[in-house]
Amino acid sequence: MTLVNVRDVLVIGGYGAVGSVVCERLAEAIPGRVVPAGRNLDAAEALARRIGSPRAVRVDLADPATLVAALDGVGLVVLAVEPGDDRVARACLARGVSLVDVSASREQLEATERLDEVARDAGGAAVLSVGVAPGLTNLLARRAHDLVGGAQEIDVAVVLGGGEAHGADAIRWTVDGLVGPQPDGGARQVLLPGLGRRTVHPFDFSDQHALRRTLDVPHVTTRFALDSRLLTASVFGARRAGVLHAFRGERGRRALASVFAAVHVGGDRFALAATARHGDREVQVSLVASGQGRVTGLVAAEVALAVLAGHVAPGVRHVEQVDGLADLPERLVAAGGEAAVEVFVDGGAQPSGTESGFLSPSSSTRPAAWSASAP
Repeated sequence: MTLVNVRDVLVIGGYGAVGSVVCERLAEAIPGRVVPAGRNLDAAEALARRIGSPRAVRVDLADPATLVAALDGVGLVVLAVEPGDDRVARACLARGVSLVDVSASREQLEATERLDEVARDAGGAAVLSVGVAPGLTNLLARRAHDLVGGAQEIDVAVVLGGGEAHGADAIRWTVDGLVGPQPDGGARQVLLPGLGRRTVHPFDFSDQHALRRTLDVPHVTTRFALDSRLLTASVFGARRAGVLHAFRGERGRRALASVFAAVHVGGDRFALAATARHGDREVQVSLVASGQGRVTGLVAAEVALAVLAGHVAPGVRHVEQVDGLADLPERLVAAGGEAAVEVFVDGGAQPSGTESGFLSPSSSTRPAAWSASAP
């Protein structure tokens, strides 16, 4: 890959679970150009030494001056923390510095979308919805949409491993989704490669809101479960019964986040599926992988390399709007993401070598992927 932008890459949150994977992967491709950053300068410098980077910087997003100073000599920022607003995006794009945003917050992503003109005027490119969900879910939905010939409806399923130690931002975001207003739509069942039939519940992932706009599909719903059936039933049963309403205050959210941080039930395997429908035609695209944090970092690194190679034009886009990233799920295999892609068309597995790129060796004809489930 020929890199057009040879300036430094600043990774904010670079020593975290996701950011450290981004730094390690980018250091292999652009040695000496990766700058780990965060509030803890000692942690950032320790990572810089490990990856052979000549420098690290302190960036405290509560202190805008530290961000502005850190942007000197930087051509791309990978944002691996959740600031909750567009302050980082605005500081970068107004200076022509490109951005890869791993955030999952709908409000933050939509605020950054509105900076498209700022980015175009200054020559910076921003890619949003980068990670697993949003991120890979957006790409799977785009592929299913294209295969079905333009979807009228898309269902997205996310089943995450409860045994993996997730970062503080991911846990906070999950708690906010559980104690917040319950999204429309009932629970459904989805057939997932390697996991069988699972009940998934409506959840306010940002991907569904973006996909309605980027793919012009009026009905997109994302549903969620954990790999532990018992834990899933307990958590969503408590939400349905209104038990989680007691945790809506800040103190309650912190307490619930502490429980999720301490309790690890299940494994580290996760599965994603996007099912597109048009009339009586249905296509499901599924992906199974291990290690959500690692895969999120690999996705962000691959998107960053695409930006550095000049494959993303100035402006603000979600990952599914970048044509050159359509095969990113397949790239994860080569990069060590342990992902396998399976495509189901009208409930049957596509033969190998079709539009999906490849199939898992265990693919076989299956029944229709989705069915209604009692709440």
